[in-house]
Amino acid sequence: MLPVALHQSAVLARAMIVLLVTNFLPAAAIAANDECVVIIHGLARTAGAMKPLVKPLQQAGYEVVNVDYPSRDHDIETLAPMAVRQMGIDQCSDDAAAIHFVTHSLGGILVRYYAEKNDIEKLGRVVMIAPPNQGSEVVDHLRSVPGFAALNGPAGLQLGTDDESIPMQLGAVDYPVGIIAGTDTINPILSQYLPNPDDGKVSLESTKVEGMTDFIVFAHTHTFIMRSKKVIAQVIHFLQQERFDHAQ
Repeated sequence: MLPVALHQSAVLARAMIVLLVTNFLPAAAIAANDECVVIIHGLARTAGAMKPLVKPLQQAGYEVVNVDYPSRDHDIETLAPMAVRQMGIDQCSDDAAAIHFVTHSLGGILVRYYAEKNDIEKLGRVVMIAPPNQGSEVVDHLRSVPGFAALNGPAGLQLGTDDESIPMQLGAVDYPVGIIAGTDTINPILSQYLPNPDDGKVSLESTKVEGMTDFIVFAHTHTFIMRSKKVIAQVIHFLQQERFDHAQ
């Protein structure tokens, strides 16, 4: 058993630590401990593509669910409940105070589609990275090219800008949405089909959606934008503050 003097010193030390943490750590970082972030990758990708976001989000205090769904096997109507609900929301802790989403490309459309058809209890904030919110002209031009349907699956064919486009059929968002768009391309062939600026898959204007809360642009490509440390920092900033840090 500790002598009285040592015991009192230990108690005092613990109290000082609690005081320092309470007063100097950002409130958002403390509050995030009971919040879940569901990450949803894009078309023809896997959860591995979104792995660079996992550790930073966990370090920010969030519970993280990195969804790995078969994006090329089904249409959007089937993928949305699978990725958003079954593999996403249902994997968060039952006592999560809020459920946020961070998406890339098609993942953003899946969240929009599911949220329009269903109530998401405890829905928090949504960050969409390079989403085809107004569809992509690439699909319009290449859907009949041999191999395109096999490579992109049923959902890929639903991402155009015509009457068959699922994104074009969805309404405005009525929950906090921050959109991160790219303006660099490593695919000049696909970019020729897009209104510039674009990220090689989606034009800058097509990423926008009515009702969005904030919007920010980076000179990155569609394929690799989610790996950027600056993009990841903005993701966390929006989840915490419901806005991007435009001063950075």
